[in-house]
Amino acid sequence: MPRPYAVVLIIPTGIGAAIGGYAGDGLPVARAIAQVADTLITHPNVLNGAQLYWPMPNTLYVEGFALDKWAARNWGLQPVHRNRVGLLLDQAMEPELRLRHLQVADAARATLGLTLTDYVVTDAPLNVELRTSESGASWGTIGNPDSLLRAAERLIKDAKAEAIAVVARFPEPENSQVLEAYRHGQGVDPLAGAEAVISHLIVRTFQIPAAHAPALSPLAIDPELSPRSAAEELGYTFLPCVLVGLSRAPQFVTTATAGTIWADQVDAVVVPATACGGSAVLSFSQTTTQIIAVGENHTRMQVTPEQLGIKAIQVNSYLEALGVLVAHKAGLDPNSLRPNILSLNQLQSY
Repeated sequence: MPRPYAVVLIIPTGIGAAIGGYAGDGLPVARAIAQVADTLITHPNVLNGAQLYWPMPNTLYVEGFALDKWAARNWGLQPVHRNRVGLLLDQAMEPELRLRHLQVADAARATLGLTLTDYVVTDAPLNVELRTSESGASWGTIGNPDSLLRAAERLIKDAKAEAIAVVARFPEPENSQVLEAYRHGQGVDPLAGAEAVISHLIVRTFQIPAAHAPALSPLAIDPELSPRSAAEELGYTFLPCVLVGLSRAPQFVTTATAGTIWADQVDAVVVPATACGGSAVLSFSQTTTQIIAVGENHTRMQVTPEQLGIKAIQVNSYLEALGVLVAHKAGLDPNSLRPNILSLNQLQSY
């Protein structure tokens, strides 16, 4: 019996990806690939859609730092039935915003049956600051990282949390042009890079699943809002998708147990063609794993497989990538089943 066909889908955060660089707009791609793959491994940037999410039983929700460690064969992924999710709140949040997020936790328990621990508030404001690199990618800093880690440790030791959802008070974006561009489906998510810094710090320190949802003041209604950004403006919080994702996120292990998934079991990696410089892609490029680079997913990066000497199949669209995956899974020439170039909207039919 052949082993399960495993695919990794990577769309790096905060680099203005045309598909997957907004609010859950990478989900249609993930849903389509999950119907071809037996196991899909991807990260929160692909699966998070604020108050919208789409549970897929064969899909593993793996934070970006952990994905890199796993791809480098330092960690394994241990699937779970459910995690106890701890909620970590920034002291800087206003009382009303804090209450809104606590109500999300109550709703997740009551309607979705998720297992959440008691929440913890940091002992000092996290003081998140937003930055933009020369390339146009977003990133950020945390003024009090020790406070973040102390709160996480309390959740793990005292509340027995097995995964941690962080809600930090983010500054309102100072550059209104950047925000307007993002709301209209252009440019870079100004928050994404700082969010990654927060989750990376917890995962690196405690080797536990973590993801982040920013706390922001609601924006004034915009009749020209892009559908790609609209999920973030349905309410007062981005937390629901994070709680759902973390509830079944795999644990990170260093020794093999029954069911552990290791990077050498991966058959293919799908990545934007101009964003091939990440640690996970570089790790997989040193193996026999098939790299598939998707041209239609433009990003602010200009790091192609050719520049790095990575052997990859170049495709124009995610639909074309699906054809390559179907062929590869069947043991055929990946070029033999490429469909004609079609629009992303036609992925909905898969």
